[in-house]
Amino acid sequence: MHKLLLVLLATTLVGCLDSKEEIIEEKNQGLVYCAEANPVSFNPQVTTTGSTIDIIANQLYDRLISIDPVTAEFKSELATDWKISKDGKSVTFTLRKDVKFHTTSYFTPSRDFNADDIIFTFSRLFDVYNPYHFVGDANYPYFQSVGIDQLIRKIVRVSDYQVRFELFNPESSFLANMATDFAVVLSEEYAMQLKKNNQENLFDQYPIGTGPYIYKEYRRDHLVRFYRNPLYWKHDVALEQLVYDITPNGTTRIAKMLTKECDITAHPSSAQLSILAQRDDINVEKETNLNVGYWAFNTERAPFDDIRVRQALAHAIDTDKIMQAVYYGNGTRAQSILPPTSWAFEPQEDMPRFDPELAKKLLIEAGLPNGFDMTIWAMPVSRIYNPNARKMAELMQSDLRKVGVNVSIVEYEWNTFIQRIGEHRHDSVLLGWAADTPDPDNFFSPLLSCTATFSGKNPANWCNPQFDLMLTQALDTTDLNKRKKYYEDAQSLIIKELPLLPLAHGLRFQASSADVEGITLGPFGAISLANARKK
Repeated sequence: MHKLLLVLLATTLVGCLDSKEEIIEEKNQGLVYCAEANPVSFNPQVTTTGSTIDIIANQLYDRLISIDPVTAEFKSELATDWKISKDGKSVTFTLRKDVKFHTTSYFTPSRDFNADDIIFTFSRLFDVYNPYHFVGDANYPYFQSVGIDQLIRKIVRVSDYQVRFELFNPESSFLANMATDFAVVLSEEYAMQLKKNNQENLFDQYPIGTGPYIYKEYRRDHLVRFYRNPLYWKHDVALEQLVYDITPNGTTRIAKMLTKECDITAHPSSAQLSILAQRDDINVEKETNLNVGYWAFNTERAPFDDIRVRQALAHAIDTDKIMQAVYYGNGTRAQSILPPTSWAFEPQEDMPRFDPELAKKLLIEAGLPNGFDMTIWAMPVSRIYNPNARKMAELMQSDLRKVGVNVSIVEYEWNTFIQRIGEHRHDSVLLGWAADTPDPDNFFSPLLSCTATFSGKNPANWCNPQFDLMLTQALDTTDLNKRKKYYEDAQSLIIKELPLLPLAHGLRFQASSADVEGITLGPFGAISLANARKK
């Protein structure tokens, strides 16, 4: 395996040496990050795509609050303080003063960040009178899937530096959702400037934030370039510029690390780690991460609307073989949709086991004694939860053939892939989820709630009122024991109904040049390069 990889690397190097010389020349001025996909947008409100969030969320923007990755306690960011009312129906945030929005070639702010920016940012999600609510088809996938757009009754401007969120009902995960990478703060002044010029469509593509870096340019399939924010409120930013080299092919990303075209690379595969580990000039980090890789079935499409068919497919695949051939020992076989490090995790005794004969029996019971034809959509990028979806699909294809199911593997460019999955064009799909907060609801509502189905972000196309009621009951109480019981029931229902089959929880890997400092992998959320520097 190693010899084959070295041959592929050597072949790739020939093309690398002649491309993107400008990126190599800029290395001494900043840092180059090999990213796996083009960004879908430059506003985290309108996408849940992890590769996009890694590029934009912590680099361009700030949030009201964040979550400490060690203690899991809330930390102040653009909000210096917050208070929850006794009935839990209002949360008042005191805002930080003297925070500057970015100055770019297309916008120069005339004022500092204040309450108007908070009201504009979050009223866009639910207020039809917000001039940007319908820009981008009023699609805010994360917030819609967790119900934030239905939770906020109104946002009150108490003063220039204090706002009060009034909620229809108390919800235990509200603060956690406000600390996610999607809850970034946008500029109301910039939005109104674009509106005045009838250019609202540019708002989500030409970003203005308060974060450590400022947007400079984006060239599709080539690069994204950010410059240092000289007025960043939190600390001085060491890097003069930050360049994302768009490199979808994992082997090419590793080749660029070896030739020093990239300082950091996203998601090196397990097969590549041993090569990188032999280099003194490259550091490899790994971190236990809250994530899950899964196989989702389009439950609104026959024959996947029959639970016996979904059970048969689950029993037909050899998950142990997948763990060896795809994860190389750097992952944990899933026993629930929740990873074992979640406080609500409950291992499921009824997880489908590898049993081809049972799979055949279930297909006969479902009226499919001769099997059927189907597709498995394999995501074209490597992610924490699935380092090689194509290989996984090929292993499944081989197993399913033995029970009479003929599989065609479907692949598209990443952004096209995500769009078509949202349109539910697939039979089944290999995807996953990396949590944004340690709150268990982050695994349930964004993936399998009815609202996630309506927003196109539920890959199983599964809407179960009983399941949604469990989630609502868990969110309506702050009693951890009660919440855990509701989440235990939710985990059991998923395995009983099998809208998706949890497969594995992967480790998060990152390779970086030995002279790069200040980048720490966390157990949840997107990567931050705010403190990155070179020795």
